[in-house]
Amino acid sequence: MSKTCKGCGVTLQNDDPKEIGFVPRLDSDYCQRCYKIRHYGEVTIDMANGIESNKTLDKINDLDGTVFWIADLFNLESNLISRLNQKLPGKKIVMVLTKRDVLPDTLSDEKIQEYVFKRLREEGIAVEDIIIAGGMLQNSEYTQDVLDEIKGAMDEYEEDGAVIFMGTANAGKSTLINKLTRSEDLTISRNPGTTLDVMEIDGGDYKIFDTPGIENPKSILTWLSPADLKTVIPTKPIKPFVSQVYEDQSFAVGGLARMDVVAKGKVSVVGYFSRNLPIHRGKLSNADALWEKHLGEMLSPAIDQTPETMQTYHAPKVKPGQKIDVVIHGLGWFCVSGDIQDIYVRVHKGIQVSFRKAMI
Repeated sequence: MSKTCKGCGVTLQNDDPKEIGFVPRLDSDYCQRCYKIRHYGEVTIDMANGIESNKTLDKINDLDGTVFWIADLFNLESNLISRLNQKLPGKKIVMVLTKRDVLPDTLSDEKIQEYVFKRLREEGIAVEDIIIAGGMLQNSEYTQDVLDEIKGAMDEYEEDGAVIFMGTANAGKSTLINKLTRSEDLTISRNPGTTLDVMEIDGGDYKIFDTPGIENPKSILTWLSPADLKTVIPTKPIKPFVSQVYEDQSFAVGGLARMDVVAKGKVSVVGYFSRNLPIHRGKLSNADALWEKHLGEMLSPAIDQTPETMQTYHAPKVKPGQKIDVVIHGLGWFCVSGDIQDIYVRVHKGIQVSFRKAMI
């Protein structure tokens, strides 16, 4: 029987150093790719676009057990999986929202649950329960409380003594499983496509299955280099960018997204992005020249080399007294309110932008 990597689940091989699963010796515990990620943070083979989601869902359907759906709360929209119940027929699903600790404390857990249940109803997704999780990068009392709540849900909802962990890439699935099992076996990385096959893990009273991350090509995280992922993915509580606008303005999130606001009066703009991402504000009349001259330099990180390759989204009309979130999938969002005529958003072609009722 072929041996598999303890970090990502891929079958080990020593024939081709350029292919996944390569090891100098077949008695190794980790493939060379996992070894270099774990010890050096170096991604030798990029699998961000290499895992077919339908194959992963088929493998999940073949397993007996309750699905624990790990979703990144900060990147909620890009983590929602359309028609999830139809794709996993007959499976009980418990939703676990990770990275709660990067959002402001002023947003209560009760409001988060209420908001997420509403979004799930809008998307036609039914779950047994929602668990709000944070602190997975810590070893605190709060972290242990979260783990105890998840274990309690496993006791309540498990089927056939098994639970299946699934979720979009970068949701924090492997980190959570390592915490639950008090192990460091699973390879953890900011890079999508770290887990490459289903892995069965001894969870004490349960069989725990870890599965490859569900790919999302409409998320900006799929398109970024490993170095830029460190800039974009928040690991500390975000500090909202707050701005009051009285004239037409343009906001640049590095060189990855541009939001133009055409104002009729006073407008409030609050940005929720990683602390490491620079946000530039300037007059809309100067924005085209700024992007042409500074994209990839002052406006960085960037994917595009010219604004001409970016696509434009037009927001729905914002009613008086209404607050909307302008969500750039995988990146963060702006919350906008006030006397607004138009909002336009430019991003790399293929990246999704959504407009929703404000979360905060």
